[in-house]
Formats: sequence, C-alpha cells, structure tokens
Amino acid sequence: MYDLLIIGSGPAGVSAALSAKARNLDFLWFGSRSLSGKIEKAERIMNYPGLPAVSGGEMRDAFLRQIDGLGISVLEERVNAVYDMGGYYTALVNEKMYEGRAVILATGVSGSREIPGESRLLGRGVSYCATCDGALYRGKRIAVVCTDPSLEEEVVFLAELAAEVLLFAGYKGCGVRRENVRRMEGYPTEILGEDRVAGVVCGGETAAVDGVFCLRSCVAPAALLPGLAAEGGHIQVDRQQRTNLPGCFAAGDCTGRPYQYVKAAGEGNVALHSAWDYLKAAGSTSK
Repeated sequence: MYDLLIIGSGPAGVSAALSAKARNLDFLWFGSRSLSGKIEKAERIMNYPGLPAVSGGEMRDAFLRQIDGLGISVLEERVNAVYDMGGYYTALVNEKMYEGRAVILATGVSGSREIPGESRLLGRGVSYCATCDGALYRGKRIAVVCTDPSLEEEVVFLAELAAEVLLFAGYKGCGVRRENVRRMEGYPTEILGEDRVAGVVCGGETAAVDGVFCLRSCVAPAALLPGLAAEGGHIQVDRQQRTNLPGCFAAGDCTGRPYQYVKAAGEGNVALHSAWDYLKAAGSTSK
C-alpha cells in the first residue's frame, strides 16, 4: 500500500512527483520517460518561468535532469482503470494492481473523441485493456480503435487471439500487418448494443462485432475512474484540486482550460499539498 499514486507525466505529474519526493512520501508515478507527447511536439514555449523560449525537447530534458537528480523513477506502464475502494484506490495496470491511500490524476486530455455508446457499454464489450480482456474474445470478431502507434503491440496481441480484427487506426502509417486484421477507413460514429456490444457504425455502414477495444494513450477521466465527476470531458475540481471523491485529486489539462504548461505545473503542486493534508488528517502516511 503506497501513500500516493500519481498518474500522468506531463508538467502536472512532474510537479506533483517533485513535491511528493520533497515530502518524503512513498509513491508510485505512472507515465513515460518522454514525459509528454504534447511537450515533445512543442516548437517553442515562451511563457514558462526560468525556461524562456525553449523547445519542447529542451523543456523535457530540463525536467528529466531534475527528476533524475532526485532519484525519482517513472513506471512506464499505462493505467487502464482506477477504482475507489473506500479509503484507498486501486490502479489496474495490465494484469497487475497497485494500491494507494490517495491518487493524483494528471492524465492530460485525449485528442480523440469518445464514441457514442462507448461509456454506456464499458465493461459490457467495450474495453481499454488488451491484456486484461483480450482472452475473452478468443476466436471472435472484434473492432479495435487505435489512436497511437505506440499501442500497435496491443493490436498485434489481440490479433493473435481474435478470429478477425477490424482496425480503425487514427493516424497515418499504421504498421500492423496480419492476415486477420482488416484496416477500416474513417472513425466509428457509434457502438451498438443493448446489454452487450453488438456492432460498430462507420461511414453509414454497420459491422457486427463481439467486442470493441479503444486503445488510446489517454483514457477519458470519467471512464478511467468510475464515479468521478466530470463535465465537458474535464474533471471537476475545487481550488485545492480536490475531486468529488475523497483522496482523489486532479491537475493539469484534465481539469480544463487554459491548456498551459505553467498552469499544469502549479496545479500539480497544489494537488500534492492537498493530498499531503488529506493523508495527514487520515493519519495514514507511511513515513
């Protein structure tokens, strides 16, 4: 049982991790050594204090030097779901589970839109985790929506189990080549089904499928943590970055505009201090 789970490695997650280290908390930080795809692609950043007119790569390198200098490690695994267990939280990471007394969500925002029917049928044929649920569709026909080339390995994993995969790749240059994988044009406009997934609609055509896997680098907040209050695709927080769930805090782009690095870093720091106060009040820090 960790004191804290931090999910996301953009500026908000970096800020929260630095402050968690300063507070000597026992924490796990999920993300990537590249920190943030948004930062990597930034041509020039003009308004970040202390780093004037830097490129995204230069900002990433500066963050990494500070993280490495303090001996902070990033667990490079994607969190598929978080569950409120009543007094603590469990993060589902592929076939593993990690527990923390508090959680900070710094997940950013997804560049791809949610598909109508996706949330309604989540857990009833819609899944975000190939390794968790892939075996349920052995020998069946499935649709896979993949929005990030880094997730192609999961598409291949599913193709090894399913009889047929209808692949909707939301980017150019998809490298998946399997006999049972059929590349589809466009993006699904609806997931059909009442109690279970029955099909997907794309380009006015309906294809019958047994399940739909939505593989995205960032899961929508409300889908990531059941019961989390969200509006307009953003997590609802107060000035202390508290969500509607006790012990759950959020920071960065996932809490709403403006989508600014400096705003995200500030919120990450506030979220950590609020988590610290929560843990102290509960008398549950491990240190």
